[in-house]
Amino acid sequence: MTADTGVRDTVRLGLMVGALGVVFGDIGTSPIYTMATVFNPSDPHPVPLNTSNVYGIVSLIFWSVIMVVSVTYVSLAMRADNHGEGGIMALITLVQQKLSKHGRRTAVWLSALGIFGAALFLGDSMITPAMSMLSAVEGLKIVDPSLHDAVIPITTVIAVLLFLSQKRGTEAVGKLFGPIMIVWFVAIGALGISGISDEPAILRALSPTYALGFVFHHFNIAFFALAAVVLAFTGAEALYADMGHFGRRSISRSWTFLVLPALTLSYFGQGALILKDPANVSGPFFLLAPGWARVGLVVLATVATVIASQSVISGAFSVASQAAQLGYLPRLRIAHTSEKTIGQIYVPWINWLLMVSVLGLIFAFQSSARLTYAYGMAVTATITISTVLFLYVARQRWKVPLPWILVGGVVLLSGDLMFLAANLTKITHGAWLPLLIGLIAFTIMTTWRRGRDIVTENRERLEGPLRTFVDDLETDKRVRVVPGTAIFLNRSSTTVPLALRANVEHNHVRHEHLAVVAINTEPIPRIGPEDRIVVDSLGSGTDGIIQVTARFGYMETPNVPAALALLNAEQTEGRIDVDTCTYFLSKIELTPGPGKTMPQWQKRLFIATSHITSAAAPYFQLPQDRTVIMGSNVEV
Repeated sequence: MTADTGVRDTVRLGLMVGALGVVFGDIGTSPIYTMATVFNPSDPHPVPLNTSNVYGIVSLIFWSVIMVVSVTYVSLAMRADNHGEGGIMALITLVQQKLSKHGRRTAVWLSALGIFGAALFLGDSMITPAMSMLSAVEGLKIVDPSLHDAVIPITTVIAVLLFLSQKRGTEAVGKLFGPIMIVWFVAIGALGISGISDEPAILRALSPTYALGFVFHHFNIAFFALAAVVLAFTGAEALYADMGHFGRRSISRSWTFLVLPALTLSYFGQGALILKDPANVSGPFFLLAPGWARVGLVVLATVATVIASQSVISGAFSVASQAAQLGYLPRLRIAHTSEKTIGQIYVPWINWLLMVSVLGLIFAFQSSARLTYAYGMAVTATITISTVLFLYVARQRWKVPLPWILVGGVVLLSGDLMFLAANLTKITHGAWLPLLIGLIAFTIMTTWRRGRDIVTENRERLEGPLRTFVDDLETDKRVRVVPGTAIFLNRSSTTVPLALRANVEHNHVRHEHLAVVAINTEPIPRIGPEDRIVVDSLGSGTDGIIQVTARFGYMETPNVPAALALLNAEQTEGRIDVDTCTYFLSKIELTPGPGKTMPQWQKRLFIATSHITSAAAPYFQLPQDRTVIMGSNVEV
């Protein structure tokens, strides 16, 4: 084995361990509550507890996980990457790219569907921490029923500490996530083996005939049970969403060789335990452990659910950041918490929103059993939307023959839609919550995108064409040229920044070197340095005025000074010193106009949402002491 091979193997192993800590936290903690929820006697549509149903449920869980996770995500969806990045936002950009006029309307509707999926994910980010941590801490009731009243206070303290720690980042503690999750998966697998050893006949449920028999022979029971079975693959979206950080191969190998076997053993072990004594259905996961080990298992489960919650919170930060970059949310203040790892970010506004929401859910629902109805709805809807988008991408981009798309659609969507329909029956029992959260988030995101387009159109009309403005500057004798370099940031590369127009019209001056910089967010994750900057001399190579387009990927936070440092004197008609130049920003005051561009309520929502927009100077990483802000008014 060569040294290079050894290094590559070490890197791959590191990625696999890292993936275990970040990617599989949510789905890895599902065994804590799935079986207990399926057979919960207080469910509106309870599954009768008998041997046949136990076999059917265990088999249904196993094959559902295989179809949704192994087939839909690992084998199929993870092949649809946007320059290595995955997740529903990546699918949206793939849908939007290279569209023909014929398919544009379809793509617009699918993009809207994808945005709703992203909105549902934000709702899931509120429900998952509450659900996961409650289910783990509730293990104390198995250890000692007298600890029942301590569950909510302990869960609340853990949740508050989790969100307060976000601004510090997860780089240091994150190194422990992978090893801890390895211990977790080994532990639940070992406990599953101990349960199976008492009732080895449960292994018959590996045959899909038990799942199919349960569905077809007891459809009136199985259909409603699907709403709980879906809990077994919550977190499946994370495998796809985190592909950019760990790679498809590392995630698929971790899933195939450790996570899937451990989950399978745990579910089958719990099934065996219930067959042995139906009374164990109250908490089969914790009851798999011997009495002396249950406190330790509760502690380990709590740590694992904190890791699962952290994964979802980080995912929410990432989705919100990408949505802002793609124009579906205002510019948000983002802090990078790691100098070494790309993608480790902290979004304060999202963090506090999640914390308030999670605490509200903990106090409102009081138990994980009540939250399960809300939990499954967000998961099934997101998975269904991802499947639809994937099928469209497969047809339009990969030119997969239509018959194959139809067959795949029937196979994949029939299951997804069954799970979705089953969860819709829980609307009055809590499934309304993620739909409401998703609808609110979707309304905000689409309103922001529409309002942003309207403001851009009105703003560009006020700004006027850049080339004409530059030509007029050369003949305007009132305008004096002053020493120094001015950088004017603008949304468009073809119009005049309002700050520049105001400076010339009111002060009658312009700087010796002047650059109009447009920031473009491209529908790919990252842009290399060689493609970062595009320069336009605006027709003259001697007047010291240029237009610069700085290109960034949607996974990047724009750093304008660093981008401008890539320029050379030949491109800029003279040297631009980024250490001494002055930056000019146009601050827009929004007012609702009389035009019927949007309903009045949407205009008010758009303007209200604009108040969470972060300051442009720190967002673009401009030096505060050399940044000048000039205001303008634009109607919506």
